[in-house]
Amino acid sequence: MVDAVVPNSDLIRPKLRPAGLGRVVPKAARTVEEFDVTTAEERQEAAAVPAAAVEAKLGLTVASLGDPTQAGFWIKTPLVKSAGKGRVVYPGSGKSVQVDLIPIEGESSAGSRLSLAAFRIIEAPLTELPEVEVFSGG
Repeated sequence: MVDAVVPNSDLIRPKLRPAGLGRVVPKAARTVEEFDVTTAEERQEAAAVPAAAVEAKLGLTVASLGDPTQAGFWIKTPLVKSAGKGRVVYPGSGKSVQVDLIPIEGESSAGSRLSLAAFRIIEAPLTELPEVEVFSGG
C-alpha cells in the first residue's frame, strides 16, 4: 500500500490499495494454501497475458518472498518510482503474472519483494531468490 501524509495532520491515509490487500489472511495460517487467499478466478485473471498491451520492460530484479500476510498480486520494487500496473515474468518457467507495481526506495539493482500469490502463478521456487523480468503497463 502506498501512503500519503495528509497536510496539517499526523494521519496517514491510503492512496492506493492494490487488489487483494483488503483481504485478511487467517491468523492461524500455516501453509501456503492458507496464506494465499486469492480465488481461482483471481489467479486465472492474473495469469492471463493482456492482449495488445503496451508494456515497457523495466529490467531484471532478484525477487524474495514478500510478506505472506499481504494478499494479492504485487511486487515491491525499486524499478518503479510510482505505483501502477505491470507484469512479472519468471524465465525459469516462462510464466507471467499481472501485478500491482509498488515502489520502494533503493538502487535499481537492489532486490524486490514479490507476493506469495504471484510467486505461485509464475511457479518460482518459494525458498529461492529467482531473477524475474518486470514490465510496466498492461
